[in-house]
Amino acid sequence: MNSALTAERTRTDIEVLSHAGLGVDDFLNESLAALSRVLPNVAACIGTHDPMTDMLTSGRKFGDLALRNAEDPLFAILEYGGEETTAFGDLARSEIPAVAMQASGLGSPGASARMDRLIRPVFGYGDELRLAFRDEAGLWGGIALFRGPADPAYDAQEVAWASRLSEAFARGVRIGILAQLTSRSLLDTTADGPAVVVIDSHDEVVRMSIGAQQRLLQLGAAADSTDPLGTVYALVTAARRLRGASDERVPRARVRTRSGVWLILHASPLVARDDARGEVVVTIEEARPSEIVDLVVSAFALTPRERDVTAMVLRGAETKEIATALHLSAYTVQDHLKAVFDKVGVRSRRQLVTRIWLDQYLTRADQPVGPSGWYLPET
Repeated sequence: MNSALTAERTRTDIEVLSHAGLGVDDFLNESLAALSRVLPNVAACIGTHDPMTDMLTSGRKFGDLALRNAEDPLFAILEYGGEETTAFGDLARSEIPAVAMQASGLGSPGASARMDRLIRPVFGYGDELRLAFRDEAGLWGGIALFRGPADPAYDAQEVAWASRLSEAFARGVRIGILAQLTSRSLLDTTADGPAVVVIDSHDEVVRMSIGAQQRLLQLGAAADSTDPLGTVYALVTAARRLRGASDERVPRARVRTRSGVWLILHASPLVARDDARGEVVVTIEEARPSEIVDLVVSAFALTPRERDVTAMVLRGAETKEIATALHLSAYTVQDHLKAVFDKVGVRSRRQLVTRIWLDQYLTRADQPVGPSGWYLPET
């Protein structure tokens, strides 16, 4: 690793960037440039994740990987297929949120499916260092740095240094989401209703509904240098692991596009008459407020009790009702509300509801609502 002075300056730079209120792209681009001063690499891949489900929501590729998208299905299989112990979701729950494959002993042949099937034979790299972006709310993203076969492998000191940046990166992504809350373009045009994409057993798109291409273009606009199908393939792989148990949840992810629109994606395996499996249907549609409110609330870094109070405020509950439901005094409820107002940057319940609940829907206030309670297509 570079000198201790350079390492400390870089850590401070990334901490400052994480508080700067930058959009997600700007934060990640600037942080990678700083990170590379201490952890040189020939390529990097950065993803954002839905902290409630660990599912990939966007990907950015740099260096040798910048224009490579053909390997996304294989990456999804390795990341969400259950073979790897160093998937980002696993790192987010590990004692140390970073790992270097060679230093951990997982770089040897036969020790890691990802190294054996993708990193060495396809990309031609010699080592990978992974860092999960985590905080109390969950996994917000992750970065993978790669070195060539002739480069020195990442060592334990570099892993320890990187792990100290986990919360800063999580904060930067969280704040980046908040920075984009009012960025929705009034000129944005979206497809009407849900779009459906069917992926076959060979990871090929075999059918799409009308409007699906537009939805995929929206996904592609959610991040730089990413294949819009990257998130789709991640969901497809997770869906194939479903066993049909009644308590299983369909894999889902919430993605915010550059225009400010929240999309929700979920995937379900299709079963043929002969019980054959393989095809997966992915549905993409604009998210309703109830589907993204917990993500936005998490981005404000509220405590669990502050989230409970906020959730009841969003449902229209008064102080007495909140106090009774949460077994708190009215004074404690007011203290929690004051803390929430300070974190969200509002002064009243009405402003809180507007900030969290109505962000992307205020621009559609004049659009008629149908019997389902959702907006009718614009004419």
